[in-house]
This record gives sequence, structure tokens and C-alpha cells, in this order.
Amino acid sequence: MQDIFQEIQELKKTRKALILAHNYTLPEVQDVADFTGDSLELSRKAAQCGAPVIVFCGVRFMAETAKILSPGSIVLHPDPTSGCPMADMAPVEAVRKYREQHPDTLLVAYVNTTAATKTAVDLCCTSGNAERVIASLPKEQKIMFLPDGDLGANVSRALNRPMELWEGYCPTHYRIHPDDLDKARKAHPGAEILVHPECLPAVVQKADKALSTGGMLKYVQESPCREFVIGTECGILHRMRKENPGKAFHPLEPVPVCPNMKKITLEKIRNCLRDLSCQVELSPETIRMARTPIDKMLAL
Repeated sequence: MQDIFQEIQELKKTRKALILAHNYTLPEVQDVADFTGDSLELSRKAAQCGAPVIVFCGVRFMAETAKILSPGSIVLHPDPTSGCPMADMAPVEAVRKYREQHPDTLLVAYVNTTAATKTAVDLCCTSGNAERVIASLPKEQKIMFLPDGDLGANVSRALNRPMELWEGYCPTHYRIHPDDLDKARKAHPGAEILVHPECLPAVVQKADKALSTGGMLKYVQESPCREFVIGTECGILHRMRKENPGKAFHPLEPVPVCPNMKKITLEKIRNCLRDLSCQVELSPETIRMARTPIDKMLAL
């Protein structure tokens, strides 16, 4: 593994490249990256750095978002088959049809959507700022929240704000059940249980905290608690353990795994850097239209 690490470092210098890795990727992928974080955090980092070549280690919509925010850079996605089933549950054709049928409804899209779908919505949000984004809208405004119905339901409940919810979900978080939290409390009675707000509302209600990946990382650093059960994709445990060596972190059982995130490997990073392959291509019009709802979110 050391040999391929060295190859990647040399190619990175030659290409003047920036390697970004999502918190859910394999440990060795996180270790070779320049920055690790959530999808929007990494895309903003790419835009700030202005690197001529960006390798985005995550699922497809994340690499697209990096291209939207850094249109002048070559954005490489090491495995083009690494998609997001939830993002695919809100295809642009269906979203446009909904808009035609409900012209008075504001379409708020989780950033976990394809670039094409972003061109058809009004506003974006992240799991970390969804409550703030929705709370900023007039109470009389009709809202369709897409594509994650579970995140939308959790936001709706927290704000006591009715919304229409798209019938989408994250397959990895959907497999987490309330009983899993009950078992974790018995196995680790002194631990705090943190879950992602993409989880089922019944799971969120049983947890101690529901936080985005960035929110979890910040919370475990600041909390006086020394032991945590983490209810999200298991890749984040690698970073938590590195950054908090005096604390204990346990995954829920069964361990939540996103198979698409795990498709990104060191070999694929090396190959795309070497060949400048797997480039993310978006038309200027798609970039312009998809950036509008992201910019509106950032302006809030």
C-alpha cells in the first residue's frame, strides 16, 4: 500500500491536483486525501483552492457538485459507477412534472441530488442546515422537500412545519431500526448515541442527537462524554478515532455500510490521476442552472 500512496503523491504533484474524500470512504482513501469532510464542505474547499485538477472521492452527485462550484477545474470521479440511489429517486423529469402540476409550491432539494435535478429546484439544503433553511421560508409557503423523505420528516417534526415529502430515502440509513439503538444502549450503557437525520424518524427520536457528519465530528470533539455509538455509515469512525484518540466509538449493529462509497479505491485514484480519466462533464447551462439553488442556500 505504501507504493501506491507514493505513486498518488507523485501524480498529485505532477497534476497540481487536490484530492478530496468524503467521510464515508475507505480509511486508506481518507488518509491519502488532502481534505476529508461532507460533500458540500469539500466542494466549497475545492472552489476556494482553485486547483486545476480535483479528484473527488465520493458518490457521483458529490463530484458533480464540485464541478458546479469549480467549473474551471478538471474534476475526476475515480469510479463513475459510484452513484447514490437516493439521488436517483428524484429524476429531473419527475421533478419538472411535479413543478408543472404544483406551480405555487417551492421545491427545496437536499444537496444529495443530481446536477440535472438541481436545475429544476428552487433552493438547496444540507443535512446540517436543513432546519435553518426551512425556518427561513414564509410559514404560508407550500414546500416540497426532496428527495429524502426521512430527512424532510425529521425537519418537519422539529420545526412543526408541514411539508410535502418526496418518496425517497437513503438505503444505508433506512436499514437502521429503533431496535438497533435499544441493543446498543444495553451493550454500551454509558455511551451517547448519535444518528444521522437521514435515519427514520423513529430512530431519530430514540437517539441522543441527530447530526450531520460534520456536526457529529464537531460534537464528539467537544462533548465531555468518552464513549459514543455512531448511527451512520461506518466510514466516519476512522476519522473520529484518529481525531479523538482518548475516546471510544462503536458502530451500530448491523454495521451501516454504503457499498457505493466503498467503490473508491487507491488504485482507481491512481489510475484517474495518471490518465486524467473519469472526468465529470456538465454543460455550461447545467452548471449555471444547478448553481442557482446552491447560491441561494449559501446566501441564507
